[in-house]
Amino acid sequence: METLDTGTGIVSSGEYLTFTLGKEEYGIDILKVQEIRGYEAPTRIANAPPFIKGVINLRGVIVPIIDLRIKFNLGEPSYDQFTVVIILNIGKRVVGAVVDGVSDVIQLDNENMRAAPEFGSILDTRYILGLGTLDDRMIIVVDIESLMSSQEMALMDEAA
Repeated sequence: METLDTGTGIVSSGEYLTFTLGKEEYGIDILKVQEIRGYEAPTRIANAPPFIKGVINLRGVIVPIIDLRIKFNLGEPSYDQFTVVIILNIGKRVVGAVVDGVSDVIQLDNENMRAAPEFGSILDTRYILGLGTLDDRMIIVVDIESLMSSQEMALMDEAA
């Protein structure tokens, strides 16, 4: 994966798995994805924040499940046949992210990437690497590693 310093931040070009949350399309580094699974209700953990849906047993590994729609405050989630869990390898940890659906794997080059706009304190953009454009699609590229290993997500270690 190649990086481009735009002066306002670092935007990466490379391959991204795209997924939907509501009407928006997001992308994450394909190298962080281990597998994609259908949604199954996880085992709840007492006193976990609302975005931590619980844990599942994935071939002997206990995996915390995070609902990104709740984490990003995108309304009440609904779980249907299109809802999937993206199993991610983040550092030395395996984490599941619930999304509304997976689109495809795309290639974004430097000319298709823009730095995330600054919104000041109104909107938290620290986990957005940038915006990618592909034909008529706008993809919000998420720094999934920073998001999953951030201070507020450290609650996963305590809960699991």
